[in-house]
Amino acid sequence: MSKESTFESVVDKLTVNQKKFGAELIGTFIVVVLATGSVVIDAKLNGILGLPFIALSPFVGVAIGVYLFGKISMAHFNPAVSVGFLITKHITKKLLGLYLLAEIAGAFLASLFVSIIIGNEANLGANAPNYSYPLPLIFGIEVVASALLMAVILTVVYTKGLKGFGGIAIGGIVGLDILFFAFISGASMNPARSLAPSLLSGVFTDLWLYWTATFVGTSMIALICRKKF
Repeated sequence: MSKESTFESVVDKLTVNQKKFGAELIGTFIVVVLATGSVVIDAKLNGILGLPFIALSPFVGVAIGVYLFGKISMAHFNPAVSVGFLITKHITKKLLGLYLLAEIAGAFLASLFVSIIIGNEANLGANAPNYSYPLPLIFGIEVVASALLMAVILTVVYTKGLKGFGGIAIGGIVGLDILFFAFISGASMNPARSLAPSLLSGVFTDLWLYWTATFVGTSMIALICRKKF
């Protein structure tokens, strides 16, 4: 291979990686704005809109992100999902760092946007478990919610997008997880979505949950699928 072709190859890789970074950053921004912004809006309205609104908003955000960026970056928008894709060998270790940086940056920009444009009620929409339930149940529910998300994502991947309904399927499971599990575990499924509002609002107490259970859930499904496929 000539020096010229080698240089062109490096430039092509950099361009592709820049596109992936941009897609993950913007996609995560959209998802986190809708996921946390809906919580803030509901809090401002004294809970009138309720859990259905809080579940519907990220469903829309995730679906939009998947259709906009799925072909560019596979539309992770979630560090736990990126680790799952590392396990299934859909991305490399080198790309994992790029994905995580983009997702966390996108989440922080989203929380800044929410704080400036929407408001800072409800700790900027930070996730919060319901400690009236036993801690093992809370942890287990968050694992299950994250596992269900990863299972649907990998189903979409292995069926080549469920013939055009991939975005709706992935967004749908996010919405359903929130609708049925948020009252117990907070149903984050996404460490970046939990990290940004928590840090910017100064409430760190529950971060350990969303930076452990989510990775456990996605990794379990990824390991199962890797062995099968």
